[in-house]
Amino acid sequence: MADLWNVDPIPFVGTSDLTQGLGFHYYQPDRVVAGKPMKDWLRFAVAYWHSFDQRLVDPFGDGTAQRPYDHVTDPMALALAKVDYAFEFYAKLGAGFFCFHDRDIAPEGDTLRETNANLDRVVDHIAELQADSGVKLLWNTSSLFTNPRFVSGAATSPFAEIYAYAAGQLKHSLEIAKRLGAENYVFWGGREGYENLWNTDLRREQDHQARFFRMCLDYAKEIGLDAQFLIEPKPKEPTTHQYDFDAATAIAFLKTYGLDDDFKLNLEGNHANLAGHTYQHEIRVARAAGMLGSLDANQGDKLIGWDIDEFPSDLYEATATMWEVLAEGSIGPHGGLNFDSKPRRTSFTEEDLFRGHIVGMDTYAAGLLIAAKLHEDGYIENLVADRYSSYDSGIGTTIEDGTATLTSLEAESLDAPQSALLAATHSDHLESVKATINNYIIAALAEG
Repeated sequence: MADLWNVDPIPFVGTSDLTQGLGFHYYQPDRVVAGKPMKDWLRFAVAYWHSFDQRLVDPFGDGTAQRPYDHVTDPMALALAKVDYAFEFYAKLGAGFFCFHDRDIAPEGDTLRETNANLDRVVDHIAELQADSGVKLLWNTSSLFTNPRFVSGAATSPFAEIYAYAAGQLKHSLEIAKRLGAENYVFWGGREGYENLWNTDLRREQDHQARFFRMCLDYAKEIGLDAQFLIEPKPKEPTTHQYDFDAATAIAFLKTYGLDDDFKLNLEGNHANLAGHTYQHEIRVARAAGMLGSLDANQGDKLIGWDIDEFPSDLYEATATMWEVLAEGSIGPHGGLNFDSKPRRTSFTEEDLFRGHIVGMDTYAAGLLIAAKLHEDGYIENLVADRYSSYDSGIGTTIEDGTATLTSLEAESLDAPQSALLAATHSDHLESVKATINNYIIAALAEG
């Protein structure tokens, strides 16, 4: 292995030295958990934009990132060099997947034709290194939000010329997905929303977006692209209101336009919080609708009101996430855990980029171990079954099998005294439930 990064391959060190920052304490890719190796449950992917492009800027300060390719100044030479650095990073980290936006990996030209040519040169190099390394493309996507031309959206732009450009850009992005063997293709509507309703034809914009998605589906079939299409919800930032506000809103949009058989959801922890939800809530909503596709692994700061994309370290949230994944059987049909995460601005060294990924991978590996123990014991399943047990007999069965009517339910209730109704209402003992989850976290990690 080359040594472009001044960091050794990341080993598994276990829990004998809990202060070791450049080793995995819980993530062992081949360790079998709940019938599958950890690597198959988790399918970790490195996000190209945060890991290799992000300079650690924030709204109040310039970038601080120190990267080993900073000496390269020519834009195309830098783009090609980053590919080499990226694939060595994947190898040293032990990540089997990556993901990117089209504009992450190559500079734009003056025209779409020039931009596509730049992009193809870099894609050629990526394809070579994929063949050598076996690293797979979890998903790619198209940046239809960064360039000023998309100031008023792309597929929802009020300007037909911009809509057409976005369609052309997306077409080439789908061709790249086909070429690189993408398992999924993600649509994130970075500016698909509105700033103010007074100058917005909301229905027309959503109609246009649905037509855009339909054209993408048609072209994917035309070129034989066998990738799962995913929508990534986000409630706000940068527009006042995003059309894909949260999982429920995105599902409603897809069902309204008859796209729900072809799309699933790519869900992000930080986005869930911005929408006023927990990450588990968004995953559960998608699961209930049969639309869980893939997961962005990050977290926000509860005290900060914007999308800060921290590496995930919240063990409780990771446990809840992996409980849902184990209950589902996988992270969607082709999904994985993509680290849509970046180090903090004060963590700017090469080593810090590895440390951030290690924290995220260990957190989710530990969450998997805890969730597996919960499932093995059936604690949550038994808790829920007991809570709804009144629907398993008597009047409850008639409600569930559809034979109940308002008249039959009234007859059941007319002479029922309040004491009987109160007796039928059991305490959830919710405080004890939360304590039990904490106990599982402590016990599962003690077992290692």
